[in-house]
Amino acid sequence: MSRRDRDGSFAPQIVKKRQRRLLGVDELVISLAAKGLTTGEIAAHFADVYGAEVSRDTISRITDRVLEEMVAWQSRPLDCVYPVIFIDAIQVKIRDGQVANRPIYTVVGVTVEGRREVIGLWVGDGGEGAKYWHQVLSEIRNRGVNDALFLVCDGLRGLVESVADVWPLAIVQTCVPHLVRNTFRYASKPHWYELARDLRSVYTASTEQAARERFDEFAGKWDERYPAIIRLWQNAWAEFVPFLAYNPEIRKVIYSTDEIVKREPVALGVASGRPALRRSVRRVRRGRVLGRVAA
Repeated sequence: MSRRDRDGSFAPQIVKKRQRRLLGVDELVISLAAKGLTTGEIAAHFADVYGAEVSRDTISRITDRVLEEMVAWQSRPLDCVYPVIFIDAIQVKIRDGQVANRPIYTVVGVTVEGRREVIGLWVGDGGEGAKYWHQVLSEIRNRGVNDALFLVCDGLRGLVESVADVWPLAIVQTCVPHLVRNTFRYASKPHWYELARDLRSVYTASTEQAARERFDEFAGKWDERYPAIIRLWQNAWAEFVPFLAYNPEIRKVIYSTDEIVKREPVALGVASGRPALRRSVRRVRRGRVLGRVAA
């Protein structure tokens, strides 16, 4: 197989002694597999485009090696304490018989040195509960994490109870932007701006007591029109207020899970942005899933 030059022509590659595959084959195979092509379709692509024969077994060995590396990464030892652990989900199309959106739960830890690293990725099916989260958190603990000071998440069902079992002293903080966005699901769009403005006085309050007073005012204004919104905030209140006990610098770190994919690169060898994270979790063979906790 030859490589294409900048002018579009093909230039022959020099095959080194004991070299079994030409440069770029592994990367191209992984890229095509990430797009959902089968081993047969990838082999046909090489034959049609490059006039080269790459067997299905070779393609399988290339993609299997990626999976082996991911399993080793997923089971690597972790720090004994993380000041902050974030859990957030992204929706990724995964082929498992048929293509469907599946949540990939990303767990990111902030080390005592202030460095962010991806602890692991877990595949869900959208119906996760306490049993699922207890299994995930227990696996993290078994990899060496004895404690976490804060765990920031988006009100995932059963997660709070599981945190209490695995790390009894950890403080669970719900993601404030997620809570505000969930508020809009129960309101008409013309009221979104006014609701957001009124809620801002709640989550920017100087103390928990002040936040309660602002929320009582908010409830008095909107309870008759949107009682579901008031119940939403009342049910989430215990996990909403912990960050209010800290100064603004700490609040900025622990009030949202959105920051884990917006800021600095994480220790996964990929860029930190959400599209880059999507590309990394898509690098799987068709019909296979990432993570050791399968749905």
